[in-house]
Amino acid sequence: MERPWLRNYPPGVPAEIDPSLYASLVDMFNESLIKYRERDAYVCMGKNLTYGQVDDMSKAFAAWLQSKSLPRGTRVAIMLPNILQHPVTMIGVLRAGMTVVNVNPLYTPRELENQLKDSGAEVIIVLENFAGKLAEVIARTAVKHVIVTSLGELLGLKGLIVNLVVRHVKKLVPPYDLPGSISLKQALAAGNNATFTPPKIVCDDIAFLQYTGGTTGISKGATLSHRNVVANTLQAHAWLQPALMAEPRVEQLFMLAALPLYHIFALTACANIGIRLGGCSLLIPNPRDIAGLIKELAKYPVNYFPAVNTLFNALLNHPDFATLKWTHLKSSIGGGMAVQQSVAERWLKVTGTPIIEAYGLSETSPGLTANRPDITEWTGAIGYPFSSTDIAIRDDDNKDMPYGERGEICARGPQVMVGYWNKPEETAQVMTPDSFFRTGDIGVMSPEGVVRIVDRKKDMISVSGFKVFPNEVEDIAMLQGGIVECAAVGVPDQHSSEAVKLFVVKKSPDLTEQDIRNYMHGKLAGYKMPKYIEFRTELPKTNVGKILRRALRDGA
Repeated sequence: MERPWLRNYPPGVPAEIDPSLYASLVDMFNESLIKYRERDAYVCMGKNLTYGQVDDMSKAFAAWLQSKSLPRGTRVAIMLPNILQHPVTMIGVLRAGMTVVNVNPLYTPRELENQLKDSGAEVIIVLENFAGKLAEVIARTAVKHVIVTSLGELLGLKGLIVNLVVRHVKKLVPPYDLPGSISLKQALAAGNNATFTPPKIVCDDIAFLQYTGGTTGISKGATLSHRNVVANTLQAHAWLQPALMAEPRVEQLFMLAALPLYHIFALTACANIGIRLGGCSLLIPNPRDIAGLIKELAKYPVNYFPAVNTLFNALLNHPDFATLKWTHLKSSIGGGMAVQQSVAERWLKVTGTPIIEAYGLSETSPGLTANRPDITEWTGAIGYPFSSTDIAIRDDDNKDMPYGERGEICARGPQVMVGYWNKPEETAQVMTPDSFFRTGDIGVMSPEGVVRIVDRKKDMISVSGFKVFPNEVEDIAMLQGGIVECAAVGVPDQHSSEAVKLFVVKKSPDLTEQDIRNYMHGKLAGYKMPKYIEFRTELPKTNVGKILRRALRDGA
């Protein structure tokens, strides 16, 4: 197919990348773990881990997994924020030839149970702060081995103080009962006394199950192979190279990892790119603590800053942000949600560096397109397709639309998922006969190959980059019993890009907003809870009775 975007690539960015450069993500990681062994790989709460330490610890963890007689391909859930334990266990799982299941620590017990059941995970690593949720549901899952870690477990002597404050001063660790669970240090000690046998991992082996709403509204696991993730890491690296290697050169890139590593954007843009480049990543356990994040940023010369629009915005709105110096910043990447013009313009003014907006989905590992790294202002577009990536704008009959005409954004490339985990019918719904993935977003392409999103085909709501499925919110609300019908839509919100608004037709005249909130509390993660509730006497519908969410959204 025609690829007009290739004529507009930045100098040095290739038309194609070669995913076969590495047999697996593990091969890519091993190269850096050896090459940069003496360098710092991660810093968190003042504690550093070198690449050599990560190599040794992840190998020990892989050996512990193998000692449990778990077969290759076993799903291992990681339910951690951005702390040192995350990369250690993630790399260890992959080195053992097993599959990482990324779990959002903010999930409610119900949501956690659904994901553990669907993935069939047999092992889980969980922060003690969230272990109570696991204890509620573990008996109904396939989980056999539990590692409970603490915030301070890998922080040395400082960790003792951290744990004391977290457990006894702030009281952030609810009581839990998980018989047979062990600490990460116990697992690593056992692994050091076991034999690690590197398995033969091939490009088609599954590296990650990345849970998403996809384009059909039901949470499911995007099955990402080693080839998928290697390809996208190479694509992103190639695209960013002109900016990251620009003068003045730095010996080692210092990278911010504030985005949660269980999110697909952070997985590639922070974790995988960081290892690939031999960079040092600053892990931020709680990016919602803006004052704390600014204090951390003041300590380090950050070169690479991936974030979502809401984080850029929150930083800009904090009075202490203006005190930071940005002389070392080379690249700011915006993803996970649309970058707002006002935020991009303020960021450029304060830091001197534009936000390079990128676009992708969990199903595409995630990157598909990005603006050129040398832009000097906000474009309102999602940029050009990555190397080895075809983007087509198509109608519902799978026919290509002319330049400038609206259609669904469809993508083909080595980063496109294998399919949805154990859901062949749903996979078939989003894949075309010529292997394009239908994203569910409506866009246009210019004759130069610039892609712009103009509408949303799906009703998915994006709250600070996290997907919220309207059906799930509506189903929980309806269980309250006092509602005839309801509909959840996304409405603009200055803090989180979108917020959930629930339209309700009452069954009981005495029903109040607070009644609904009280019932839904604890049944959904906080970001999925309706921020607004509006009562209506009726909801707009099609002639076959389907509620018109778009009409509600447009009139909200």
